[in-house]
Amino acid sequence: MKLRNKLTLIFSSIVAVLLLGFAVSIYITYSEDREEEFYKRLKQLGMTKADLLIGAKINPQSLQLIYASAPNSYFQDEVAIYDKDFNLLYHDSSDNDKVKESKEMFERILKEKEIHFYTNSIQAVGFVYHHSGSDYIITAAAVDGYGLAILKKFKYKLAFGFLICVSLTFLAGKIFSIQALRPVTDLVTKTEEITAKNLDLRVNEGNGKDEISKLARTLNRMLDRLEKSFESQKHFVSHISHELRTPLSALITELEISKNKDRGVREYKQTISSALEDAKKIVRLINGLLDLAKANYDSSEIGFKSLRLDEILLDARQELIKQNANYSLNLHFASDFGDDLNFISILGNEYLLKVAFSNLMENGCKFSENKQSTVSINRFKEKTILTFTDNGVGIKESEIPKIFDSFYRGFNSNFASGNGIGLALVSRIVQLHGGTIAVKSEEGSGSSFIVELPHR
Repeated sequence: MKLRNKLTLIFSSIVAVLLLGFAVSIYITYSEDREEEFYKRLKQLGMTKADLLIGAKINPQSLQLIYASAPNSYFQDEVAIYDKDFNLLYHDSSDNDKVKESKEMFERILKEKEIHFYTNSIQAVGFVYHHSGSDYIITAAAVDGYGLAILKKFKYKLAFGFLICVSLTFLAGKIFSIQALRPVTDLVTKTEEITAKNLDLRVNEGNGKDEISKLARTLNRMLDRLEKSFESQKHFVSHISHELRTPLSALITELEISKNKDRGVREYKQTISSALEDAKKIVRLINGLLDLAKANYDSSEIGFKSLRLDEILLDARQELIKQNANYSLNLHFASDFGDDLNFISILGNEYLLKVAFSNLMENGCKFSENKQSTVSINRFKEKTILTFTDNGVGIKESEIPKIFDSFYRGFNSNFASGNGIGLALVSRIVQLHGGTIAVKSEEGSGSSFIVELPHR
């Protein structure tokens, strides 16, 4: 069911229930008021006949004739008058007794002074009548034909009014739901127009104050991220194709030349060495891409445990020096940790942190003329700050906002080889650990990468 129809039905149902409750309460109140009023009229009728019979000393037969011939007599009313010993003094029609008085009824009337009841759907009242120090018992019964007829008409009018109101409510709800959900309809229509070919389109955010506008803004932000993701994917494919094509083309070319032309042992060794270097470049690129893919997992899918930062840094330093004997890496503890080395423990993933630290160390050495980099560790109450410093060529100020983008390579790439994956990988790993990374650099004076990791 469409939301528009669902809202209309819910709105109409609520109003219908409220109207029905209101109509039923009015009907019941009117019915009770009619009933109470008719009991008063019956009592008045009984008292009038008692006044004529007992007060005016009119003969019972004459009184029967008077009321029988009266044009405004109640609908087949019946009045009976008894003395305190339950002897019948007067009855409108003793041959057709409707009330069927009994001793138990008389005793109840004497006890309660006045009772109301129904007998065969006929309203009746019984009460005690006082006159000249004597008590009499009077019963009066009749059918309120006029009142019941009015009540019946009133019921039909209420039912008709209820149906009219519910119908109008349904129509109004339909119109209201169409108007209220029109922005949603427009939103859906506009969203359906957006495809992979026109991700630059955006939906109208309206007045910016209601929930629909908030939904539109959220959708536009999602489209911004989606567009950026598509662009990144395009650039990723383009860059990875270029990065793989270059060493592969060189490798193929060298092998084809060696195949088509006879050479000496020395030349073959040079060709094999060159091919091996190209193959290593490809391996490094693939490993970097695999690490980047792993770093883009959701943090809930990555195992975290308590780790010692100094041990990870030392492991990364040892592996890096093993691969590059000319690199010099210095670790400096800026804070006094004393004997409590657990003070530099954090919750993290050992493999990913080692990859991040290795990349920062390698970049520091790679771009420094003396192949030297320094790592400073400073512990605070809520976080640990690692500063990776080099004395290389530095980074241009205009390039700093871009250096953490995948495959971005600045002007300093002229001084050392690389594939533009490392810093993007580092940034993602730091984010996974709830940290931040920043860079301070002056062209020609070196760079400092500052990593802040929280204690979780």
